[in-house]
Amino acid sequence: MTSELTGFYPVICTRDIASARDFYTRHLGFATTFESDWYVSLHRPDAPQYELALLDPTHPTLPEGHRAPAQGGLLLNFEVADVDAEHRRLIDEAGLTELLPLRTEDFGQRHFILAAPDGVLVDVITTTPPTEEYAAQYTATASL
Repeated sequence: MTSELTGFYPVICTRDIASARDFYTRHLGFATTFESDWYVSLHRPDAPQYELALLDPTHPTLPEGHRAPAQGGLLLNFEVADVDAEHRRLIDEAGLTELLPLRTEDFGQRHFILAAPDGVLVDVITTTPPTEEYAAQYTATASL
């Protein structure tokens, strides 16, 4: 039997804690709940169950052989009510680097991907109805 899950959040190993903190607080609405020179804990004030942490990859809290920053292959999904408004705010107004242009996918997303510090990708998404082909691939427990 597994214990009751009381929390779950990603921890991003980053070379520049301050820049990463500034990115997530300034552009994605997070607030700092704990800060040291090697670790920052963040949450969304409007939805405190959404947390994110930043960790200096050289800190000894990580096992030897695993002390490296996040690079390529890490994608954070942020589902929002209006992806077009977020695209205007983050790309057009804030000038963040867009890696995948705003588009609608057959599998049920309208989204774009932008670059966060240390090679982390941020996928900003609004769900859309999938095409019939993809709708058939969702399980009975999925909400479309």
